Amino acid sequence: MTLTLMELPNDKHPNSAVPRDGHGRPLVIPPCGGRPTALTRTTTFIDCIEDKSNLATWKQRETLRGAAMQPGLLDAVADLDPSSPADKRKLTALAERAADVAGANRASSQGTRLHTLSEYVDRGDPLPSGITSEELADMAAYMVETCELRMLSVEQFVVVPELAVGGTFDRTAELTGRPCPSAGCPGRHIVDLKTGSMEYGTVKMPAQLAIYSRGQKYDHTMFPAPNRAEDEKAWEKWKRTEVPAAEAAMAYTPLADICQDWGIVIHLPQGKATCTLHWADLRKGWELALFAKDVRARRKTRDTLIPFGVDSVAPGV
Repeated sequence: MTLTLMELPNDKHPNSAVPRDGHGRPLVIPPCGGRPTALTRTTTFIDCIEDKSNLATWKQRETLRGAAMQPGLLDAVADLDPSSPADKRKLTALAERAADVAGANRASSQGTRLHTLSEYVDRGDPLPSGITSEELADMAAYMVETCELRMLSVEQFVVVPELAVGGTFDRTAELTGRPCPSAGCPGRHIVDLKTGSMEYGTVKMPAQLAIYSRGQKYDHTMFPAPNRAEDEKAWEKWKRTEVPAAEAAMAYTPLADICQDWGIVIHLPQGKATCTLHWADLRKGWELALFAKDVRARRKTRDTLIPFGVDSVAPGV
């Protein structure tokens, strides 16, 4: 089945290289105008409500395994001072290297590979040379399971001003094989491809998709940023540039006919030759997103611990 994408694929889309700051946050001109502003990435925004304890302990185990597999890493640690900012950075890099030696990042790179291959399928293009038999089996399962999805776009960057969030979702698609659970569905769905475990994503995934469904497309090419690596001065000048509100508003366009009640998650586990589709409840997801907004705001609470003897503390308070 050949699928025609109605919007440009990610490698040609004008929004595929949104400028970013030193922390990887997208820099956009606010709808009301002004200077380029850093937005929180969608995944980062949602992280505050996700239980990451299992991920943290897994990474600790992998780091320990990697250090055992490459003992020379421990020799580099011996003379580093964990209270020194410079040595902290070195220790962090060594810990990441140890985890990498153990293969902790292998799943991530393989997942990226499957994402890329799935884009070939959705564009109706031949798969690239060098594909493994395992990958071919995964793509066959993907083609069969997604045959009822008419893919319309790939890798679209959107901004949600209400949350000061920006991010890129995997697909939009029309569902042709069955009705949406929402009677008032406008026709299109936000689609997310997951290649890892679905065990711990039941909170994060619907929240992410709910945020994306309420996003606005942003065209950064209206305010082209210079290459920072080539011209730091030009980059800094661009960051100080004030854009009038009327011009800024023209960079934003709404997502057309997107269902904000239900999204779709495609689960394509690596090397399993299986693929399944799942509904994501975006109504609950949006509630979780607003809860994340409240949590992030409350993290800024100050003056909750006051030393004894401070006069500003009233008796009985």
